[in-house]
Amino acid sequence: MDDSILKYEEKMWQLFDASRQEMVDLAEAYYGPVKDAVYKEGELDIKTKRLMSLAVAIQAGCKDCMISQTSKAVELGATPSEIFETCAVAVSMGGTLAWSKSLVVVDYLREKEIIK
Repeated sequence: MDDSILKYEEKMWQLFDASRQEMVDLAEAYYGPVKDAVYKEGELDIKTKRLMSLAVAIQAGCKDCMISQTSKAVELGATPSEIFETCAVAVSMGGTLAWSKSLVVVDYLREKEIIK
């Protein structure tokens, strides 16, 4: 992976903010009540929900989603072991394609110096 994933993440959030400014009503609805309803403490804690979202992101092949969900899971205290177990679940469902997509997570964790 040639480019810094952390630089990619920075640009991703800049573009995301620009898109939110252009789609204000959608952003307010989606990143307000919708996200608030999903990412709150319930039967599952928020960290578990973020790890579930990471598995879905890997399955979907969404690089931005993988970066975002990994970052949020780490902020919530997810360990590398928990993150890699989540990746393993995604790989078990998606095979080698999911494994190749999970390398985004590995790259992110390496650049953050969370793993070697």
